[in-house]
Amino acid sequence: MQTNHSRKPFRSQIIRHPNFHTLMKTRIQLISLHLILIAGLTLSSAFAQKSWNELEYPEINSFTVPEVEQFMLDNGITFYLMEDRELPLIDLSVIVRTGSFLEPVEKTGLASMTGQVMRSGGSANYPKDVLNELLENKAASMSTGIGFTSGSARMNVLKEDFPELLEVFIDLIQNPVFPQDQIDLVKTQTNSGISRRNDDQSGIASREFRSLIYGKNNVFSSIEEYETIAAITREDMIALHEASFVGNNMMVGVIGDFRTREMKRWLKDAFSGIPKGDKIEIDLPEVAYEFESGIHFINKSDVNQSYVLMGHIGGMRDNPDYAKLQVMNQVLSGGFSSRLFNVVRTEMGLAYSVFGSYGSGNFYPGTFTAGVMTQSQSTSQAIDAIIQQIERLQNELVTAEELQLTKDQFLNSLVFRYDSRSKVLNERISYTYSGLPADTFDKLVEEIKEVTAEDIMEVAKAYLRPDALQILVVGNASELGDQLTKYGEVNEIDISIPMPGEKNESDDADRAGDPEAGMEWAGKMASAIFPGGGLSGAVVTEGSQMIQTPQGEMSIGMKQTINYMELSLRADVQSPMGSVTMEIGPNGGQMIMGANTMPMQPAQAEQTIKEIKRDPLYIASNLAELSVNYTGMEEYNGRELVRLTVEGDLTMNIWLDPETSLPAVISYSEFSPEAGGQITMKNELSDWREAAGVMMAYQTDTFMNDEKVTSMILESHSVPETE
Repeated sequence: MQTNHSRKPFRSQIIRHPNFHTLMKTRIQLISLHLILIAGLTLSSAFAQKSWNELEYPEINSFTVPEVEQFMLDNGITFYLMEDRELPLIDLSVIVRTGSFLEPVEKTGLASMTGQVMRSGGSANYPKDVLNELLENKAASMSTGIGFTSGSARMNVLKEDFPELLEVFIDLIQNPVFPQDQIDLVKTQTNSGISRRNDDQSGIASREFRSLIYGKNNVFSSIEEYETIAAITREDMIALHEASFVGNNMMVGVIGDFRTREMKRWLKDAFSGIPKGDKIEIDLPEVAYEFESGIHFINKSDVNQSYVLMGHIGGMRDNPDYAKLQVMNQVLSGGFSSRLFNVVRTEMGLAYSVFGSYGSGNFYPGTFTAGVMTQSQSTSQAIDAIIQQIERLQNELVTAEELQLTKDQFLNSLVFRYDSRSKVLNERISYTYSGLPADTFDKLVEEIKEVTAEDIMEVAKAYLRPDALQILVVGNASELGDQLTKYGEVNEIDISIPMPGEKNESDDADRAGDPEAGMEWAGKMASAIFPGGGLSGAVVTEGSQMIQTPQGEMSIGMKQTINYMELSLRADVQSPMGSVTMEIGPNGGQMIMGANTMPMQPAQAEQTIKEIKRDPLYIASNLAELSVNYTGMEEYNGRELVRLTVEGDLTMNIWLDPETSLPAVISYSEFSPEAGGQITMKNELSDWREAAGVMMAYQTDTFMNDEKVTSMILESHSVPETE
């Protein structure tokens, strides 16, 4: 950053400073120190330039693991205490034997939502607003959550507030109230997340790869859907909480500035009232995995790179070969010195990122995964390069130098698992919860030291199957071409988000309607909209739109070119925030702002295509592909209108003016993630005008659940000549 101060004010400022001599002395000292550092760095660079692989790693110093005080209450709760007076804080964490593995597939999301609402909804004696204010005033925090095979609750407080807030914490985990408004809020937030789950390339890959390994719609791979969230009730949450948060399922760790004897007394008084309950067994079904190769593809048209995951089932943590597998994994994909990084990324230049892991689970098998982010054009090259490195582990002994470097790096990294007292405590509790011996870490260190090059080749041959990899590519089909066909028949995965069943008035039995009369009225509508005989190309409209916002009405200018035959749209929008151009077609869309172009989120582009399909001009042009029923005359805002139900890709209701046969209202229902449920949308159309043989409604008022949200006023429309 440059500044433009004149020389005279700068000199005057220094002379007038009351500590002028002190400042100058300090400045001289800093300059001298700076020169000394430069000299030192120059000398060190001259005499000590070493490559990373020439660095010598000293022997790891032995260290004493702090003692953990352990005791158990009659109700089954086990406590682990460790004093740490570095800060005047106390941290209490509870691990609970529960998890989403307990929830029915049709109610996927129950455990996660229960964990969230436990905290956000407050407790019987401390409702959410009271609890939030109390914790804020005390600079304290409390949290709850439930994952796949465990739940948790945590409290972090100043030591002087611990006795008071421990009582609050116990009330929170024993007596959560699960208020309906908080349940509805979490449902809305979860639905919003579902609606965006296909936005991120890596998120798509991780989710779908898990289904390839563990199978679909089971305890290991089920995902939240709109219908599963809608099926969850407050009673479901209460039942899961009552079964889970009991003494036999709880382990409590406490670390901080306290006296052990006093802490034990506090904990006994507070936790003794929790019922013992029944112990939940983490008994997961066996993973029915068969080793076979497969190539799978997910098209994401708004990207210019491929995200690749490949692999198969992994192993269990209690495998006697665990240490050998970890060293093997480190050689293959463990950081900057790994083979995948050095060969695929550095030497071949095929990857933005390359990674891998041989996963070993505590309660069920992990996955062996290798992955890469690469340009679309180099996708198959990157896949082949990774497979070659996996095969290399099976066919070629690791060199003594590479083995020693890998083991040194791995052992040195393990030290950071015990570099604080809190990590020591958490590791101890984690081992106990998972059924592993307390000396698991010590054994791992010793076993890693003993791993040989022959061991690595042995486990690579025993546990890796480069001939039977499940390969998943998330990328741009138009840029990939036929690269993937070399691996077999490509299975294209559909990742469209299932929408909950929509109920329209047309679904009612008493509105079955008359299809013959329906098509007759639809024909009259088409003739009224196209007095010139039909439409063969695009329609250009210019006008303005008034949008209701929390801050009030906002006006935007808009010029749209819609091609109803090709299902494409170009919109030039002028708003108070600036100008933007949107280009949307069946394969996606983009937004252009000045010199910047960015892809449009697929969900947004899909919604725009739906709006085109609900346009009267599209309906009138595609009657042969639609089913139309006449359901009678119906009063709407004091007018007797003809009511039609239209079904095709989308379902909607249309009310026609019986005199003109032009649409007066179009209505439809759809699921809204933002609203957290079904919404009813209505477009009221008026002021129809003709140009170039095409009628257009020059005013469209849009209502959501009977509340007006936008008004579109056209100034003109035209039909460009087709070539």
